[in-house]
Amino acid sequence: MMGENKIVVVGSSNTDMVIKVKNLPKPGETVIGKEFYIAAGGKGANQAVAAARLGADVTFIAKVGKDMFGDRAIANFQESGINTDFVFRDEKNPSGVALIFVDEKGENSIAVSPGSNANLVKENIKLAIDEIKKAVIMLIQLEIPIETVEYAVNVAKQHNVKVILNPAPARKLSDQLLKRVDIITPNESEAEVLTGLKIVDDISAAKAAEALIQKGVGNVVITLGERGAFLYTKSDNMLIPTKRVNAVDTTAAGDAFNGGLAFALGSGMSLKDAIHFANFVGAYSVTRRGAQPSMPNYDEVKRFMSDN
Repeated sequence: MMGENKIVVVGSSNTDMVIKVKNLPKPGETVIGKEFYIAAGGKGANQAVAAARLGADVTFIAKVGKDMFGDRAIANFQESGINTDFVFRDEKNPSGVALIFVDEKGENSIAVSPGSNANLVKENIKLAIDEIKKAVIMLIQLEIPIETVEYAVNVAKQHNVKVILNPAPARKLSDQLLKRVDIITPNESEAEVLTGLKIVDDISAAKAAEALIQKGVGNVVITLGERGAFLYTKSDNMLIPTKRVNAVDTTAAGDAFNGGLAFALGSGMSLKDAIHFANFVGAYSVTRRGAQPSMPNYDEVKRFMSDN
């Protein structure tokens, strides 16, 4: 089963610079931080590492700068067993970086400078078409140019590759793009941007999900943090709860969930079972700090599930 689990992740790679603080700074306020650390991040890279650590055969399509951050990112991907043949080097722009504050409750505030991520273009995707054809699933997010996202999704659909779109960071999307998405995985605020409907409970989550189904999305999975995930399909809707844990750092919890979902679906699980599994991957990740460093392997998740 694992041998067939070929996933292509298209997206961003960043280096996260993290400061732990008592409270997140307000505009104009300087706060004295506690500790500082650097961790590999970027939504695409986080999701690629999450799926690869669980055991999927992952190819990552991305662009990094010709700098020490890019060198370090590629070495990290290779350590996680990711195929980096299509991690391109940008001659002009530096690698992407994110500046992150994390408070005592594990909540975060993030600013990102995209750098080379903004220069991942259609021509790069074209070079990877033969690799995309072999995949079971394409997992993609919105930290790269929207034209590149649209082109990559079109290529996937032409070759019957299932598309999971994590619509983050939040932005409006065309109906043409949404019609080609098999599974969309917004959180509450992203679902509100996509539909104009505020999510306050399961009823409003169902309304927002129904609006996305009406636009042509195949299946909707709205992530609800510590409550779990709300699944809405043409025939079914339900809240799939998650395990509550003491959060150390919520950075990349959504990425852990998406990588776990792609892995589980690629392994042949039903959508409900895949969401249940992905919930545990996300919950496990918030018990450790950092983005990619927090991603668990398959044995850790199975132990965590059996303990809970």
